[in-house]
Amino acid sequence: MKLNCQYKIIVLLVLFAVQLSFSQVKKNESIGTETVNVVKPYSPTISDAFKVKENPSLDDSGNQPKEVIKYSILSVPVASTFTPSKGKAEGVEKAKREKLFNNYATVGVGNYGTLNGELFVNQDLGNNDYVAGMFRHHSSQGGIKDVELNDEFYDTAINVGYGQNNRDNNWNVDLGYQNQIYNWYGLPADFGSTIPAQRYDLINSINPDHSYNTIWVGGNAEFTESIFSNLAAKFTHFSDSYSSSENRFFVKPTFTVDIMDQAIKTNVIVDHVSGSFKNNYLQNNTEAVKYGFTNVGIEPSFVIHENDWTLELGAGVFYSGDSENSGNKFYLYPKVNASYKLVGDLMIFYTGVDGGLKQNSYADFVTENPFLSPTLNMRPSSTQYNVFAGLKGKLANNVNYNLTGSYLNEKDKALFKANDYTEVITNEDYAFGNSFGVVYEDIRTLRFYAELKADFSQNVTFGINGTFNSYNTDNVVEAWNLPTMKLSSTLDVTITKQWYAGLNVFYVGERKDMQANSGIAANYAPITLKSYFDANAHLGYKFNERLTFFLKANNIGNQAYQKWLNYPVQGFQILGGANYKFDF
Repeated sequence: MKLNCQYKIIVLLVLFAVQLSFSQVKKNESIGTETVNVVKPYSPTISDAFKVKENPSLDDSGNQPKEVIKYSILSVPVASTFTPSKGKAEGVEKAKREKLFNNYATVGVGNYGTLNGELFVNQDLGNNDYVAGMFRHHSSQGGIKDVELNDEFYDTAINVGYGQNNRDNNWNVDLGYQNQIYNWYGLPADFGSTIPAQRYDLINSINPDHSYNTIWVGGNAEFTESIFSNLAAKFTHFSDSYSSSENRFFVKPTFTVDIMDQAIKTNVIVDHVSGSFKNNYLQNNTEAVKYGFTNVGIEPSFVIHENDWTLELGAGVFYSGDSENSGNKFYLYPKVNASYKLVGDLMIFYTGVDGGLKQNSYADFVTENPFLSPTLNMRPSSTQYNVFAGLKGKLANNVNYNLTGSYLNEKDKALFKANDYTEVITNEDYAFGNSFGVVYEDIRTLRFYAELKADFSQNVTFGINGTFNSYNTDNVVEAWNLPTMKLSSTLDVTITKQWYAGLNVFYVGERKDMQANSGIAANYAPITLKSYFDANAHLGYKFNERLTFFLKANNIGNQAYQKWLNYPVQGFQILGGANYKFDF
């Protein structure tokens, strides 16, 4: 058995050696080449796999049956010490809301003996009603350079009111009184040239002081569930220290009526004014000037919205009755407005034509020019039509613009014009070229207006606007005291939470006036008032939520320009003061 095994090992070794000898090639001897002819391309096939033809038989005799296991769950309470942390929403830091007070008091003092004060109080009486009061005072002791007459002024007003704010309506009534004291200090530049020896005595004989008194009572009401949406009414009694007096009553209800699913808004206007001037230039002050006009008008209109179009169609019909001259007139005015969104809110085109009847009053004239003589001629003014077109919109989210061109045709437009004078010591104190009258002219005006407003941030706002006018009159006269150009710009800056500042500048172009000494052979030629530029600034410091200090500077350029002929204004003015807010 051992020899047989050895014999097999020797045979295997011999065969292995023979195999190695045939597989080796001598050094530098090539294998050679042989040509193989392919008779048929190779196409492999899949042969059937060998499968077991019968199922194996299992012998389970030795397998044990499965054991049935019965189990139950025993619940044991386990104390948990895990506490999930609550989520916290990230909030935006809110600025502290400034507390609002119902009342405030302001006082300021400055050069030229200027005193400015205001007091406003408001008190709720219940859930819906309240009572309020206002006191205002502004005065100056004068001191304008090269003015030879007293130039001080006082303006004091007080009013009280009561109102209610209900769910369906709110209304208020107020009662007020105002006293104004001015001086006719604007003498002509060549005053006294005809009587130089008596000039000093003549000036000393003039008492330029005059005053105005106003008493008014009025009210407003608004309704949310009524045919009437608004009602305004006011009665005013106005008088001066030269026995002139005027009464005016104004009422304007507004109501809305639905007709064929269209809301028709209608304004009804009743405006009556009557008064008298004791003195009369035209009658050598021997006969009083009396006037009385009652204007009644109705203005219906309705609005149509169609896609990007908004169209308002309406008209105005007015009746004006002259009680002193038994004259009656009817007026018809258009009221058409249209707008179209060319590029959303970025560019809106608008156009229209409208007109109206304006009731002129002595009180309104004095508000605009307090140096009038108490000898005026009164009548209403009519804007026959005002045709306009323009573009408005946004250059950016915080920059707004408005461009408008218009053409106005006005009849009996009221213009202020300097009165002629004589150098006679027996004249009235306003008859030395130091007062103004009112003249009425028919004027056509071509006007262009441009405005730009920008909110650079919450702390910086800027605005600029300009008006350019070209006047055309029928009687070869000037548009007295109407400027051809007006420019204005404002800048307000919040520096810190406590400090704020602002700047306002404006420019007024040349105006025309005319005045002559009727005691001599005078050449009546228009006088050109020079254009002027004025700059005003203010600075404020909020000491706390109640107390604020302020400093104001007016006419920073210290220009003695003339707003009205012969009336230079105060030079550089400085005013400092404080404002205090409080509650009862």
